[in-house]
Amino acid sequence: MKIFKIKEMHKGWFAGDFEPTSFTSSQFEACYRIHPRGEFWERHLHKVATEINLLIRGKMTMCGESLNAGDIFVVYPGEVADPVFLEDCEIVCIKTPSVMGDKYEVE
Repeated sequence: MKIFKIKEMHKGWFAGDFEPTSFTSSQFEACYRIHPRGEFWERHLHKVATEINLLIRGKMTMCGESLNAGDIFVVYPGEVADPVFLEDCEIVCIKTPSVMGDKYEVE
């Protein structure tokens, strides 16, 4: 067994085909992150990867939908992600596959 610290990972991403990581895989990426209320994110999309997200705590909107703690939302390739964090949000995200550079900002 080996132990890692989430604070040593890049922006909460702890498994995938990148460094640093606790587990290397090209099949998926995994992230645990807390987004503070009002945190700004650029609108973006992925051309290859699908994101499966679990909103553990908080309230937010994404793709025009209101989301609450316990909601699972899936963002497919080509869909524009436009998160608005209405409260502090705790999210676990699985992205498949793990493809470096597959994040494109959109206007």
